[in-house]
Amino acid sequence: MIWQQIFFAVIGVSGGVLVSAGVFTVLLAVGLVPRFAGKTHTADHIFLYEEMVVLGTLTGIYFSVFENIGNVGEFIRSRLLFGEYTIRIWQIIADIFLAAFGMFAGVFVGCLALAIAEMLDSIPILTRRIGFRHGLGMIVLATALGKMVGSFIYYVASVWEAGL
Repeated sequence: MIWQQIFFAVIGVSGGVLVSAGVFTVLLAVGLVPRFAGKTHTADHIFLYEEMVVLGTLTGIYFSVFENIGNVGEFIRSRLLFGEYTIRIWQIIADIFLAAFGMFAGVFVGCLALAIAEMLDSIPILTRRIGFRHGLGMIVLATALGKMVGSFIYYVASVWEAGL
């Protein structure tokens, strides 16, 4: 019995290391962290950026594996720290946190997608082939806004179906 658990633990850790190595390889291959540092003119803090990527990954792993530990809301709601307004205040704080997290995650995913596309030189090839000279920024902005609207519609539809 113990050997079976050890075997599954080794398989799980090995799979996790393999997946995380793949993710970090993609981030390094497209040069996303140096690109952020270059665009923001903060190249002297590049090690901090890299450490934050690793810390964010480890934090995400921790809360996905130990999800009960990250459930702070139950503790706060059970204490009623703000009287009858505790639940509403906690919902507002959670909404603000989720909005900020969603914005940062969206910026990261969008930059990653553009870095991959740029690495493949697909945007310049596309613009040359269709004879497009001006307005590339507007196309990128329209694409981003379209993705944002689509995500918003998907979110609203799922909330509507859930009856929340």
